[in-house]
Parts: sequence; C-alpha cells; structure tokens
Amino acid sequence: MIHRRRLPSPWSELWTLEDGRTVQLRPIDPRDAEPLRGAFSLLTPEERRLRFLHPITEMTPAMAKRLTHLDRRREWALVVAEPEPPGDALIGAVVRAAIDESGRRAEFAILVTRFLAHQGIGTLLMRELLRWVRLKRLEAVYGDVLLENSTMLALCDALGFRRRPAGDPGLVRVEWRRDG
Repeated sequence: MIHRRRLPSPWSELWTLEDGRTVQLRPIDPRDAEPLRGAFSLLTPEERRLRFLHPITEMTPAMAKRLTHLDRRREWALVVAEPEPPGDALIGAVVRAAIDESGRRAEFAILVTRFLAHQGIGTLLMRELLRWVRLKRLEAVYGDVLLENSTMLALCDALGFRRRPAGDPGLVRVEWRRDG
C-alpha cells in the first residue's frame, strides 16, 4: 500500500512506496523535457512498444518539448518522479490526457516504468486521470491498448472501462464514460 501525503500545490503528493522509496506525484513541467528523454532511454524496447504501440528508438528533443509544454486548456499530465526539483528529478511514470476536437472527450496515455511497476502506481495514476475527467466535466476518456498488454487491460477493466474495437488489428480501444 502506498502512503500518500498531499502537498500544497495542486495535483501534488509525496508517496512512500511499499519498498520504502519516496516519490513525488506532480504536474509535468517544461523543465522535465531532458529528464523525460533520460527516462525514455532507460525503457526496454518492450516498454516502449507497449506504450507507443510501435517500436520507437529515441525521444527527440522536439518530442520531449511537445510532451512537457502543455496547452493547459486542453492538456493535462502528471509525473511520478524523484522528490527533486523539475529538471533534476528522474521520472518513473507519466499519465497524460488531451481533450479531443469534440471538446467532450479526452484521449489518455500512461506509462509506468519497470522501476516502479507492481506497486499500485498505475492504479493511482488512472484514478487521478478519472478525477481530472470529472473536474473537466468530460463525457469520456479513451485510449488504445495493444491486445497483448494484459496488465493495462486488467487495470482498465477494474476501473470500469469498456472495450471497443480500435480499428487496427492487435489494438483495443478502452473507454470510461462518466455516466457509467
């Protein structure tokens, strides 16, 4: 069980993990671009494929900048990182969402690295995502998941997401609707 302590900043907490490590949940910051690239380089090819849905070998500086410079009106992202200032902290998990063109739904993505896996972090991040969806009064949040990603599919099932065809072989779309 993760022990959580709220911090004064919105969406920020200190988490003490079962193994005794302390990490910080906080909004992504533009200064996280290089640490995000550093964390990407530590991912296994399988972790990259499961998150990005295809093999990707590098996170370019432009890609990292795009992921860390959000349009706060329609994008949201949290990181789980070392409790160091943004720009200095190694990032171990990310959850993000972007409101789509309809303005009523958002697409999400999540990544928990193997260094933080199996401690309940994915569940907590997904619950924060659903809290954001409710606060934004969105109708739904959705994401595409590889059919072989049984861990992510089980998490989504447990949180009340429904599965739908994604249009591409090997993918399934998971969707959580505010109305149940």
